[in-house]
Amino acid sequence: MMSSVAAALLSLVLAQAEMPAVPAADSLPQVTLGEALLRAARLDPNYVAATRQVADAQWSRTAAITVFVVPALTAQITGTQNSNQAFNIGTGEPATQIVDARIQGRLNLFSGFGKINDLKRANAELESARAGQLQARYVTALFTEADFYDVLAQRELLRVAEERVERAAEQFGVARARVLTGAAVQSDSLQLLLELTEAQVNLIRQRALLKVARFQLGRRVGEPGPVDAALAEELATPDLPISQEAAIQEAIASSPSAVVARADERAADAAMKAAKGSYLPSIDLFGQISSFDESFPPSAVNRSSIGLALSFPIWNDAQRELTISRSTTVLEVTRAARGDIERALRRDVVEAYEGYDAARAAQALAERAVIVAAENLRVQQERYQAGATTILDLLAADGRMSDADAGLVQARYTTRLALTGLEAILGRRLFPIPAGGPP
Repeated sequence: MMSSVAAALLSLVLAQAEMPAVPAADSLPQVTLGEALLRAARLDPNYVAATRQVADAQWSRTAAITVFVVPALTAQITGTQNSNQAFNIGTGEPATQIVDARIQGRLNLFSGFGKINDLKRANAELESARAGQLQARYVTALFTEADFYDVLAQRELLRVAEERVERAAEQFGVARARVLTGAAVQSDSLQLLLELTEAQVNLIRQRALLKVARFQLGRRVGEPGPVDAALAEELATPDLPISQEAAIQEAIASSPSAVVARADERAADAAMKAAKGSYLPSIDLFGQISSFDESFPPSAVNRSSIGLALSFPIWNDAQRELTISRSTTVLEVTRAARGDIERALRRDVVEAYEGYDAARAAQALAERAVIVAAENLRVQQERYQAGATTILDLLAADGRMSDADAGLVQARYTTRLALTGLEAILGRRLFPIPAGGPP
């Protein structure tokens, strides 16, 4: 009776296992890591915004330079139709129709060193924007590599799940044979049938996780459907080419976040000095060319003028003082932020550096654990077939084998993500990207 029940359950489980598998890797579009990084950089909204901020900062700097030599120009033409004759100031005669055209130019010669400080601010903002663009690029790379490695990891975990199902099916067959010959009790086959069922459930879940990971990678690289990760060469995890202290000093000196913080502080300092310059007088050179007539285009009378204007601010309802106070507040905040970022970089570099070393050590131990678990499983299988051990020992060995395989997969890609995190902090690659890609 128990034998027939076990057989029926086995048929049911095997029938349920016949389900559509996830698409094979060769049936999906594939991207290498380098290709994924290049495509993701063009699509990530934060990176696109950072790139546009660079363009805006370049125009701001151009405007701050041209204001030294290029006057502000304004062209204006006015046509007036009167019901009665009115005096035309240009022609000196009465007329019902008056046309006035003029071009005005004004060049600031001095404004309390405001133009110099504006140029300093624009230069600092451009440096900040460029560093921000680099920072956004590596943040994008960090997310892209995480999605890329997730596909690889889920694919490897799917292999582990499939191998677990295969082992469970083989062990169930062995147990059924031993039960039929009287060498084992009926509960052995039921225990292995339960293990087979759990392995199949895990396989279903792992297929779903791989599918989701592929869709996420597709989203990252601009594809509407799933995309598979293609790895042309094995991911290496060598010793870091830089010491921890050197990495800390490099991060403080040239990491994108540190460069942005220092540039923002310089920009705030220049803005504050420009605001204080409003206490000094402003000197402008101006000129105008005018034409007057009764019809268009006006040409009856042409006049030109040139002059020098001196403006000395005295009081503007405390708006100047308010501007200085606000700019000083911005300066103090950016100065505090710069100091905090530099201190945080020390902690972040140590975390990433130690995380990489710890992940490498964990990967080495995980590789050893796989070897040991595989040998232990082989021994337990032979002992069970010989009747020298129990089914519980065999199941425990099989579970340790699956855990060791999964642990190695996780350790391998955790190491790569730790390296990517350190590179994102430094703003440069420590090792070449497999299969090419951006520097």
